[in-house]
Amino acid sequence: MKSFLSFVLLAGLSSLSWAQESSCNAAAANKKLAGAAKNAFLKKCEKDATAKCEAAAAERKLAGAAKNSNIQKCVKEAVGEAS
Repeated sequence: MKSFLSFVLLAGLSSLSWAQESSCNAAAANKKLAGAAKNAFLKKCEKDATAKCEAAAAERKLAGAAKNSNIQKCVKEAVGEAS
């Protein structure tokens, strides 16, 4: 039971830290990037987010459609809305 509570606490804290990170589009706006520099930044940021999301899905032992859906949602949240 103690290990389960530790897991739940860790999962909650990790989701909070992910939510506090700014999205790729917000970071690009804060850095006042435009044109090719913005596109390169967003491409790298999306690539990094995809890697993080795939690792998180693997850690959760997701497979098939659940894995793909989870990764797609995770990347979309990390990239944010275009500004």
